[in-house]
Amino acid sequence: MAQVLDKKKIREAAAKVKAEGYAPVTPDVQWGFIHNNVDCIGCRACEIACKDKNGLAPGPRFRRVQYIEGGTYPEVYAFKVNMSCNHCAQPACLPTCPTGAIFKRQKDGIVDIDSTLCIGCRRCEAACPFGAPQYDPAENVVKKCNMCVDEMDAGRKPYCVMACMMRVLDVGPIEELRAGTYETKARGPNEEVVRQVKTMADPNLTNPSIVFVPHSKGKVEG
Repeated sequence: MAQVLDKKKIREAAAKVKAEGYAPVTPDVQWGFIHNNVDCIGCRACEIACKDKNGLAPGPRFRRVQYIEGGTYPEVYAFKVNMSCNHCAQPACLPTCPTGAIFKRQKDGIVDIDSTLCIGCRRCEAACPFGAPQYDPAENVVKKCNMCVDEMDAGRKPYCVMACMMRVLDVGPIEELRAGTYETKARGPNEEVVRQVKTMADPNLTNPSIVFVPHSKGKVEG
């Protein structure tokens, strides 16, 4: 059943967006994800945990495990890339929303959606280079990963992270993850991290808050 939208609230929010425009948010601390492409076994426990947490029907996936394969015999390779919303520093989805339903939290940089303001126009879906926003036709709204804000606010980690049996997925302050100063089992003491791996859109578009421990064949040159 489609949700009942508060049209007055939407009109007021849209008028505010039109009057004030988009004001970029510089958060107190920007939280983000780290994924180890090498040690991930592709079990998709993170996907299932996410769908269970958010009550998603078959089809929409806030978190997606991608299998990357290539090469020619005997030099073949295969690895996994695990992505959801990247809670970008300059999210492309946010300024496209005509009602202000999408917002970035000041304290941790998490990008979330107020579904009571969403009108299902899907502009954010078209704008995101990473395919994060997911349209729900049953409710005529767009939904996406919000890093399990209720868990984060309670001092716990997102469901996807807690479900990962290999401990290859984690969250933390993105600058510390990039510098290797944040303690996480997703990264070994001598493992490098990169901002981009193969099949991924250019991170310069939105400055996504994610890093990877890359497979040797998954690095992007340049």
